[in-house]
Amino acid sequence: MRVTPVPLPDWSSLAPAAAAPGAYADCFACDLPGQVALVAYVAAFYDTPLFRLERAVLQLLLRRRIGVAETSALAEGRSDRFAVWRVAQRDDRQILLRQTGGHTMSWLAVVPDGAGTTRLLFGSQVAARRGHLPPVLRLCLPVHRLYARALLRAAARRLAARRGGALCGGGQKC
Repeated sequence: MRVTPVPLPDWSSLAPAAAAPGAYADCFACDLPGQVALVAYVAAFYDTPLFRLERAVLQLLLRRRIGVAETSALAEGRSDRFAVWRVAQRDDRQILLRQTGGHTMSWLAVVPDGAGTTRLLFGSQVAARRGHLPPVLRLCLPVHRLYARALLRAAARRLAARRGGALCGGGQKC
């Protein structure tokens, strides 16, 4: 699965925050054959083995379990909370999560091309403090970019492996 950096689309619910002075923002894309619903993408993204490692760390920090039920509730729109994030905005094609009490946002979107391919998008934003990113955060950005690409690739692989009707999510067959 090829994951590439792309410009953050103007229509993205992350775009206003990304345009803030001094903020860091990124966006990565991966194209998959077939239709992929946001429900399926969100569920796959937050339940990949790679993200399960992040969930394990968060469980230690938060001292509470973050399981598949919480992932499913977020994906299906039955919850607006997930681990340390809250849903800031959601529609049929995109979801924007804001870190509770923090300065980061995560954005996932699906964009069907009408020719049988869906583009999966994953973007992040880190808010500036006093007009710039702290040096420690700037030093972490190369690792963040590698991790973001790996997360998107893992979600795309998971979706591709579920070709037996799970791609569209919500019980729909593609």
